[in-house]
Amino acid sequence: MKAPNYISASEALSILKSGDNVFIQTAAAAPQQLIFAMTERGKSLQNVSVYHLHTEGATPYATEEMTEHFNVHCFFIGANMRASVNKGIADYIPVFMSEVPALFRRGIIKINVALLHVSPPDEHGYCSLGVSVDAALAAMESAQNIIAQVNPNMPRTFGSSIIHSSKFTAFVAVNDPIFEADSGQANETDIKIAENVATLIEDGATLQLGIGKIPNAVLSKLQNHKQLGVHTEMFSDGIIDLVEKGIITGELKTINKGKIVSAFILGTRKLYDYVNDNPMIEMRDSAYVNNTYIIRQNPKVTAINSAVEVDITGQVCADSIGSYLYSGVGGQMDFIRGASLSEGGKPIIAMPAVTNKGVSKIVCQLKQGSGVVTTRAHVHYIVTEYGVADLYGKNIKQRVRELIEIAHPNNRENLIKEAFNTLKIMI
Repeated sequence: MKAPNYISASEALSILKSGDNVFIQTAAAAPQQLIFAMTERGKSLQNVSVYHLHTEGATPYATEEMTEHFNVHCFFIGANMRASVNKGIADYIPVFMSEVPALFRRGIIKINVALLHVSPPDEHGYCSLGVSVDAALAAMESAQNIIAQVNPNMPRTFGSSIIHSSKFTAFVAVNDPIFEADSGQANETDIKIAENVATLIEDGATLQLGIGKIPNAVLSKLQNHKQLGVHTEMFSDGIIDLVEKGIITGELKTINKGKIVSAFILGTRKLYDYVNDNPMIEMRDSAYVNNTYIIRQNPKVTAINSAVEVDITGQVCADSIGSYLYSGVGGQMDFIRGASLSEGGKPIIAMPAVTNKGVSKIVCQLKQGSGVVTTRAHVHYIVTEYGVADLYGKNIKQRVRELIEIAHPNNRENLIKEAFNTLKIMI
């Protein structure tokens, strides 16, 4: 089995043709030099379709000037794509994270060219997909041509991440830093939310958390917990301390015992160095990681997700602000459902009671155009800095009462009035 030759990015992208479908790897693994070469090559082509989840870095193919050359489709909308999606320059495909790989494997979306970002081949010729396996593995398996940036700064991770170099069409050598994301310092509100969430987490629980100040704050409140496990769509720096202190061990997990299982990683260089050559970290395809059947097999799965807005019956909007498309369905429903089916599991939606502008995130009715990501039938716990609302098995009146109790005090009176006017519920 022979590895491909190293060539320039422009040479590698010369294979791109009009009408091709291109996949770009996720988050911190987005291969920037290949993206710029693709955009330059695309200026002489038409109807090249680009597919990706959330990416970090520049998106020069998603501009008004490039619309006659590229059709851009996001399975999840990152900050770098929001303006383009909402201007109609790019589009959004609502889909569960667990099902994105099937779109490629079943040929529903045929991938002609996969643009990846990998670690250098080892002495046996094997590269690693590093910080992003998620949908990248399925795209790679399905693509006619696979072009990879080979970067010594990409951590070498295990699980389903290891790919022999003979599978690639072309290698492009780079020595670029991997994109880093710092969750920032938690404020007083974040810390109070984290404290409330932490009261729900039991010893021996299997955790799913995302990135951000609240997930990291939650992890900081688990210093006295024992025998925790991790099976999550993604994780950031916050887990390192708990692993090093022997709090996260994975020893009570039923499946992937002793392993931290994830589909992608986004954090600082400290995290990338930590996962490099670390056999405790198992990177897997999101068709596996986000599979409800897999998730539910672990004990006390505690899934912690966020929301843009929640109505007083428990409907969760998480992908839009009204009709303004903001993020995506992602893996929220995969893990909310998986946690609810796990023995002793707890699906949690954690959010501040108000926005940065002081607008209540608990509302009588969702904004017009809002997308319901998690239905009121799936919701169990809603957590704000003012407490925990347990909605599971509760009727509409009980739900309204529970949610108003954890709304900001300044908004409760208005919510009581709206509940009566809209639902004829008297609090």
